Amino acid sequence: MGENQRAENYSLSVIDNLNLNQVQQIMGKIAQFQSVVQKTLKKEHDFGVIPGTGNKPTLLKPGAEKILMMMGVSSEYELIEKVQDYERGFFAYTVRCILKRNGEMITQGLGHCNTREKRYQSDKQDPYTLANTCLKMAKKRSQIDATLTIASLSELFTQDVEDMYPAGNGSSNGSGHKNENGNWNGNKQKSPRAASEKQLSLIRGKMNEAGFDSKDPHTVQRLLKMGGLEKDSLQQLTVQDASLMIGKLDNYLHQMTAPPPEPPVDEGIHFNQDEVPF
Repeated sequence: MGENQRAENYSLSVIDNLNLNQVQQIMGKIAQFQSVVQKTLKKEHDFGVIPGTGNKPTLLKPGAEKILMMMGVSSEYELIEKVQDYERGFFAYTVRCILKRNGEMITQGLGHCNTREKRYQSDKQDPYTLANTCLKMAKKRSQIDATLTIASLSELFTQDVEDMYPAGNGSSNGSGHKNENGNWNGNKQKSPRAASEKQLSLIRGKMNEAGFDSKDPHTVQRLLKMGGLEKDSLQQLTVQDASLMIGKLDNYLHQMTAPPPEPPVDEGIHFNQDEVPF
């Protein structure tokens, strides 16, 4: 007997042993739960249709968290694989999400992320600052994978495909963008222009002139934060950010090279040394 025939016979034996009334009740409960989920979750916040990816909604992180709360399950995460190549600036993580109820494992999901994904391939992105971002993305993907499985929601939602595209684009052809709340809409929006290499070179020169090491990432990050910019590296600066930083460095250098102020003129009473009686 061939492998296919054995598998077919095994499947039939499993079906023969099923309690069809119980199966029907379970399927009914699944349908009811799916209906509750659809009524509870908010479009464009908990789920949304990503432009260029078809009509099937994508389950987002807030929606997955609500579903797990409704089901009364807890989640645990395990880093099962990691690559951290600091010489080449490549980082990759695979995370397992384990869903439990009353301490018993119900199901699990897997999520992977690496810094060579298209969304991270940009001159503006410093791969050494993306390691934590990539780890969190792998964790989120594993959570959504597990949620779709435990709640039988693959019929309603798909995996978080917005993570498969470059940041700021809803599809591989560049249509769509995320609004300020991180949700997708269909209108195209231009991203702020990245600082030019000429601006970055000018900033490095002024930093070195002021006595700061422009090659030290910690020094750069500290100066940017002192300048009011929540950025981790010069490569993340926009044209406007760079102009602001150049102005602040110019002011600092001016204060360093400016002559000391003249002492204040004392217009009070002056005594001749011979006239002082003590």
